[in-house]
Amino acid sequence: MKGIIFVIDGMGDRPVKELDNKTPLEAANTPYMNKMVEEGITGIMDTIRPGVRPGSDTAHLTLLGYDPYEVYTGRGPFEAAGVNVDVKPGDVAFRCNFSTAEDDLTVIDRRAGRIMEGTDKIAETINTMKLDDNVEVIFKESDAHRAVLVLRGEGLSDQISDADPKHEGNKPKTVKALDDSEEAKYTADLVNKFVKQSYELLKDHPVNQERIKNGENPANIVLPRGVGAVPNVPSFEEKYGLKGVCVAETGLIKGIAKIAGLDIVDIPGATGGINTDIESVRDYIIKYMKDDTYDFMLINVDGADEAGHDGDIFGKRDFIEKIDSVIMKEVSQLDDIVLFVTADHSTPVGVGDHTGDPVPVFMKADGLRVDDITEYGERQAAKGGLCRIRGSDVLQMIRDLMNVTSKFGA
Repeated sequence: MKGIIFVIDGMGDRPVKELDNKTPLEAANTPYMNKMVEEGITGIMDTIRPGVRPGSDTAHLTLLGYDPYEVYTGRGPFEAAGVNVDVKPGDVAFRCNFSTAEDDLTVIDRRAGRIMEGTDKIAETINTMKLDDNVEVIFKESDAHRAVLVLRGEGLSDQISDADPKHEGNKPKTVKALDDSEEAKYTADLVNKFVKQSYELLKDHPVNQERIKNGENPANIVLPRGVGAVPNVPSFEEKYGLKGVCVAETGLIKGIAKIAGLDIVDIPGATGGINTDIESVRDYIIKYMKDDTYDFMLINVDGADEAGHDGDIFGKRDFIEKIDSVIMKEVSQLDDIVLFVTADHSTPVGVGDHTGDPVPVFMKADGLRVDDITEYGERQAAKGGLCRIRGSDVLQMIRDLMNVTSKFGA
């Protein structure tokens, strides 16, 4: 049997007045997930622990059986690995935004008009930057306004603050050392130099001249954030004896999978938003579910999280319905799988960010002690037979149902 963790990113929510005090999941028409719930077992899950607001990165690390308090240093290394930068232990990595700044460096658009084209040419220019003879600058565009920066060399530290001001109308923050080490001070100075040089290199870039001519905000400055040192973690296959593959849309989730040693898949048309090519996503999910090369799959579909962050009540409900009608319709017909369906965290539309609310889960597998729940939703799941579990429990339960674990004790 194949073990599968299927994450509907940010699906968990709170009751919404516009949906008759139902959550988007409770209000959604999900006959195929309901069918699997009726044939399976449900519960709720604290991905990390009760009340902790998980990031998607720390949540997925936990679901893969890694303790985020031990291996998580920051989001940057995972973003970099996810866009195929060959990160190495000792590198210091950042996630970045292409942004728009005025001549005095005041940031007027943190996402540069959500730029979609030309960032590869901008990245080529950034890669000509020289900060220090002893440090290599590795920069790569990601999707839309996102990019990654890796600093490689001796004497670096990830104990520094971010440059991102978080809100428009402010100048980039001065990056500071978070401890008294010379390495942290040196790295902070390098990043401050990087931000200023990025503006000098990009303010007259041909891509930006064209954007200005078209009335679009230029991507004329780069703001690094989410710094982290690349962790040295044991591979998933070493830990669990399972060969794994990740089918996901976003660089972050692919990067976590890659650092854990899972194979990753690039899906044509996958955007990570509610406008994703859901049929293309489905085709790759079903393809790898049927591929005997792998014992384990991590799946992530991201649009519900985007809608939660945007406060898009009906968009979130409708996207959940689309997952059900397009993807779960096919998944519900598969046998010989141990399927665990969950969110990685709640992203309530009324909050617009992640919260510590537990998420609804269900399992589909042969031999389960089926409970009485027949619909998939936050409050129904709380009544289910799995009761309340932790994210760190998931892989152990899946492996037990796959019959690949050994007895503990005599």
